[in-house]
Amino acid sequence: MAAKQKQISRIAKIQLIGGQAKPGPALASIGINMAEFTKQFNDLTRKDRNGDVVPCVITAYSDKSFNFVIKSTPSSVLLKRAAKVETAGKNQLTDTVATITKEQALEIAKQKMADLNAYDEEAALRMIAGTAKQMGIKIKDVDLCPRKTEKLAKKGNK
Repeated sequence: MAAKQKQISRIAKIQLIGGQAKPGPALASIGINMAEFTKQFNDLTRKDRNGDVVPCVITAYSDKSFNFVIKSTPSSVLLKRAAKVETAGKNQLTDTVATITKEQALEIAKQKMADLNAYDEEAALRMIAGTAKQMGIKIKDVDLCPRKTEKLAKKGNK
């Protein structure tokens, strides 16, 4: 006789502070045992991600049990940390709040690689650079549109 599968009641995506999650309205609406979740989440994130923003995908089942998957810290948080700024620029066309190096951006791209849908580190770097541009953070020596630059270079050589 086949084992009975649990029925999924909800899948929720939330962001919590690593090692500091507390029961509250965000968890109450998911319909899980909040005390058990916060204990497991805090134990898992206390050592290496304490104080960081930690995205989490929770799968809640009809019998009040749950599974959760921890994702990597959002790119915007990592970019602000690398640039040593508190807030991003309000207008990306006129505000430049900081400049970071290509190496710093590449390190963020490597850190985020598991959660991005990029084939290689260079594509992931361009994704991080796009986020940085929207935040008013410049990245030295990174071209967001390499194909456009190649076309312009070919046009100029004719």
